[in-house]
Amino acid sequence: MLFNEIAYGPIHSRRLGTSLGMELMPLEHKLCTFNCVYCECGWNEPVSHPQLPTRAEVRAALEARLKEGLDLDVITFSGNGEPTLHPDFLGIIEDTCALRDQYCPKAKVSVLSNSTQLGRPEVVQALGLCDNRILKLDAATDTMMRRIDLPVNEHLTVETILRWLELFDGDFTLQTCFLRGEHAGEIIDNTTPEELSAWYKAVDRLHPKQLMIYVIDRKTPEEHLEKIPRDEMEAIAAPLRDKGYDVIISA
Repeated sequence: MLFNEIAYGPIHSRRLGTSLGMELMPLEHKLCTFNCVYCECGWNEPVSHPQLPTRAEVRAALEARLKEGLDLDVITFSGNGEPTLHPDFLGIIEDTCALRDQYCPKAKVSVLSNSTQLGRPEVVQALGLCDNRILKLDAATDTMMRRIDLPVNEHLTVETILRWLELFDGDFTLQTCFLRGEHAGEIIDNTTPEELSAWYKAVDRLHPKQLMIYVIDRKTPEEHLEKIPRDEMEAIAAPLRDKGYDVIISA
């Protein structure tokens, strides 16, 4: 499922409300630093020179939609890959905040990111301007993170991601997809006691202001995956809620 417009929707997000989506990646294919087995956009495609919308094109597309007088809860950057890969990401977020203030001041600016570009200071600066930073951590062990997310950078570690996430001092939403299954002959399961123990420790280390935990909801590129039942998701959330964490479950 790919988005073929720079500004698309509004759609009803099960987590964010009425959302105008913003696409910064190519409109014809996925471009991401992860190749997640559950991604609704499918697998990455090898492209020598991906065509990204320019900062000016993004601003024009957003302003045109906001001039329609849309009643929005949020303007959301996600789409066909990792939005923070865009080389003008900081400028685009600055433009978005200005246009939001002009046309739709009650709307929040949100970014869904896989956390892999947080080593770039300009990305951290841009995310600091947003109302909602929704940052991914699908597993807290290197083995399971690599099985689920299939990072393009084979040397990426969970410890690196955790250190980057600590830059926000807990002022972000941590997002995790829970799933079970198999890919390329390897077992995928981030719900085992060992995996959950590591993930709980990571949550306590980061102490995010909110957690979004969710399950696969659409067709996935890897067919051999299992949706986690609601009662199991509630059981995963329970120890965190007992500690006072704000946990949202989408299941």
